[in-house]
Amino acid sequence: MATSRRVVSFINAGHVVVHMFMLIFPTAVLGMGQEFGRPYGELLALSTGGFVAFGAGSLPAGWIGDLWSRRNMLALFFLGIGTTAVLTGLSRSAATLAVGLTGIGLFASIYHPVGTAMLTAHAEKVGKAIGINGVWGNLGVALAALTTGALTQWVGWRAAFILPGILAVLVGAAFLRLVPNRRTEAAMASKRGLGIPQHIVIRVFIVLALVTMAGGVVFNATTVGMPKILDERLPMLAGSPFGVGLLAFLVYVIGATAQLIVGRLVDRYPLRTVFLPLAALQAPCLFLAVSAQNWAMLALAIGMMFAIFGQVTINDTMVARYTTDAWRARVYAVRYVVSFSASASAVPLVAFLHGRTGGFDLTFKVLAVFGLVVFLGAALFPHRPEEVQAAGSKQPA
Repeated sequence: MATSRRVVSFINAGHVVVHMFMLIFPTAVLGMGQEFGRPYGELLALSTGGFVAFGAGSLPAGWIGDLWSRRNMLALFFLGIGTTAVLTGLSRSAATLAVGLTGIGLFASIYHPVGTAMLTAHAEKVGKAIGINGVWGNLGVALAALTTGALTQWVGWRAAFILPGILAVLVGAAFLRLVPNRRTEAAMASKRGLGIPQHIVIRVFIVLALVTMAGGVVFNATTVGMPKILDERLPMLAGSPFGVGLLAFLVYVIGATAQLIVGRLVDRYPLRTVFLPLAALQAPCLFLAVSAQNWAMLALAIGMMFAIFGQVTINDTMVARYTTDAWRARVYAVRYVVSFSASASAVPLVAFLHGRTGGFDLTFKVLAVFGLVVFLGAALFPHRPEEVQAAGSKQPA
């Protein structure tokens, strides 16, 4: 039990690291234009390779984690992402910056398939554990905006990569020292089927693929674009990376409470009961944001992030409920390949639409359509009250 708690603590720390490091650049870029001599859209596009690697690397990472060692793969994640972040902070050209950002994305791709599979193997209550883990991940999203904004404004954008990178390497070293490399008996024994009708499983994974693709675009577009959205829509913050970062931090923290709430709800109610009302919130918030300004924009940003962050907990719980542990990292890998591949398209999409219109009006209209797709998926998800009892009867490692 003590070992499980220690493992879960490192997994939660890893979720902070992965989301923080993937979102350092969108805030740091606000202070990089003069040094690199490029507009916002062109600089933002340099991170496309990182988001592509974030998705593409998930499949081999999950496969290797299941067949070799999840613990060693998670250690590689900490050490690799920290080292590449330091190297990115030392970049002197746009080309080396793009390479560094791609390296961060590649090592970041290890976390979700491997870390989430480890989490569900050690959790006492899967929904609660996923929800708490999600809060830590979104704390990383929030910290990216806050710490990057502060370091960029008062020290320089390079420190925003180098200092967190050193910290990640130290966490990786502690993980190697404190967490043994062994498989749990429950993980080895869980190769039996779950007893769920095949047509239900097929329907669930069709819905999962649909909402993962659409939700991935919305999640990445809003989290990547949020600092710039607040910079433009709240004029009192213009020109202050720290002010923008602080407000984005608050938006993400409030939105992150959705994962804690949703995690507890899915342990008590069928997934569809929680999924449907949450999905119904996304599209309206995104559509209303088209013309919102000032404090109205802030309120809508909180609403949309609440719905978007909560959706992540729903998706991860689907995999935990409908797969065995022996295959779970690989299934999570496929889920995240789909999600992050779709997410990668969000960066050039935001850059293109913002460059074309000079704002986010058209971007929000496009994202509202993706929000409707998520709602369609929720409407198609099977209603199975027995899934709660089945999940509660499992004895995790």
